[in-house]
Amino acid sequence: MRHVETGSPEPLGLTLTRDGVNVAVFSANALSIDVCLFDASGDAEVARLTLPGRTGGVFHGFIAGVTAGTRYGLRAHGPWAPHEGHRFNADKLLVDPYARALDRPFALHPSMFGHQGDGSRNTVDSAPFVPKGILLGDSVPRFDTRPHVPWGETVLYEMHVRGFTQRHPGVPASLRGTCAGLAHPAAIEHLIRLGITTVELMPVAAAIDEPLLARAGLTNYWGYNTVGWFAPDPRLAPGGIDELRRCVAALQAAGIEVLLDVVFNHSGEGDEHGPTVSLRGLDNATYYRTVRGAAHRYIDETGCGNTLALDRAPVLRLALDALRYHAHVAGVDGFRFDLATTLGRRDHGFDAEAPLLTAIAQDPVLRNLKLVAEPWDLGPGGYQLGAFPSAWGEWNDKYRDATRRFWRGDGGLRGELATRLAGSADVFAPRGRSPARSVNFITAHDGFTLT
Repeated sequence: MRHVETGSPEPLGLTLTRDGVNVAVFSANALSIDVCLFDASGDAEVARLTLPGRTGGVFHGFIAGVTAGTRYGLRAHGPWAPHEGHRFNADKLLVDPYARALDRPFALHPSMFGHQGDGSRNTVDSAPFVPKGILLGDSVPRFDTRPHVPWGETVLYEMHVRGFTQRHPGVPASLRGTCAGLAHPAAIEHLIRLGITTVELMPVAAAIDEPLLARAGLTNYWGYNTVGWFAPDPRLAPGGIDELRRCVAALQAAGIEVLLDVVFNHSGEGDEHGPTVSLRGLDNATYYRTVRGAAHRYIDETGCGNTLALDRAPVLRLALDALRYHAHVAGVDGFRFDLATTLGRRDHGFDAEAPLLTAIAQDPVLRNLKLVAEPWDLGPGGYQLGAFPSAWGEWNDKYRDATRRFWRGDGGLRGELATRLAGSADVFAPRGRSPARSVNFITAHDGFTLT
C-alpha cells in the first residue's frame, strides 16, 4: 500500500523527483481527485490514491517510489449536475492535461461518454480504453539554434507530417508518417529544393476523433481536435517529445524554421454529447464557456462543439505552459494559432488585449517567437483580420481571394492585387503594423486546393 504525503501545489501535473513524484491537479469544483497508477502495459490499475492536499483550486500530493515510465490517469469526484455546468464522473479515467506523453493514441469508445442516452451518469469504467499518461523525467531545454528568418523573407509551407512523409520515396518505410521521417535527409533536401524557409506543422498534439466520424468509420486526419496539449500524438511521434525535438533540430540545422499549428480554441471533447476524457471531467464549469442559465450546453464559437474559456486564469495558464514547454524543450521557432479570434474572446467579444494575448506579449520567450493568427472563428464578430497585436503575423485571406479571382480572369482587380502583393497596407498600416505581418497565402488545408 503506497503512502501519499501532502506534497506541493506547484508545478501542475506530475513532477518526478529523486524520491518519487509530486502530483498537482487543478479543479475549482471537484470534491477530491484520485491519481491512478497502472502496470507497464497500461491495462491493469494497480493503485488508486486520493490526493490529500488542497491549496485553493489545486489538489496535490507526493507519492514515494514512483519512477519514470509509470503509466497513470486521474479520476475526479464531484457533483453530476450538468445544468449547473458540473459533469464529474469518477468512473471515467481522465488524461492529465499536463501529461507529457501518452502510451497509445485515442480511439473513441462508448465507455468514454460520461452520460447515457437519458442524460444520467454513465457508470461504465472507461479505464481500459483511455490512453494513460507516461511519467517522464526532466527535459533539458534546447540551446537556441533557431534560424531567425526575418518576417519579410519568410516563405511558409503548411505541412501534415504524415501526409508529407508517407509517400516520399526517399524516406525509409519504417519512418514514414512520423516526425522521424520528416527529419530524414531526403525529406529535408526536398524542402530545401522548394525554396521555403519555414514549415508550419499541422497539429502534432494528441487528438481524438469526433463521434460523428467514428460512427462512420472515419478519422480526423488533420488532427484539429486536441486533448493533450503537451503530449505528441503517438501516431505522429512514437518517440514522443524527444522525437519532435530531434525533428525540429534537424530542420533548423538545414536553416528551416519550424512552427507548430496549435489548437487552443476548443478541445476534442466536443459538445454536450461528446466524451469525457480530460477537462470535462476535471472541471467542466471552469474550462469551458457554457450558456448562461443552461450550463449543460456549451457556447460554440468554434464550430467544434465547445469553446475554451481562455480568459480564466487556469485555462490561460494551461495554454501558456504548453507553449513554453514546446519553446523550451522542442525548441520550435513559433506557433500558428487555429481560429485565433477565440484566443482573444471575452464575455463581450474579441479584445486584442485579452488575457492570453497580453500574457504572450509579456512572456520573455514567447514574445520573441514567430506568432501567426488564423484571424477568425465562427462566433459573432469572428472576422478579425488586422486586429491582432502588432508583433503577430496573420493569415491574409484577402490576398488569397484577390489572387485567385485575378488568376481566373475577373476584371477590375489590378489595384487590389497590387495592394495585396505589397502587404495589404489598408488592413495592417492603420495600426502601425509592417506589411510583412501579412501572411499572404494561396492555399491551405481548408479547401481551395492549388490544382
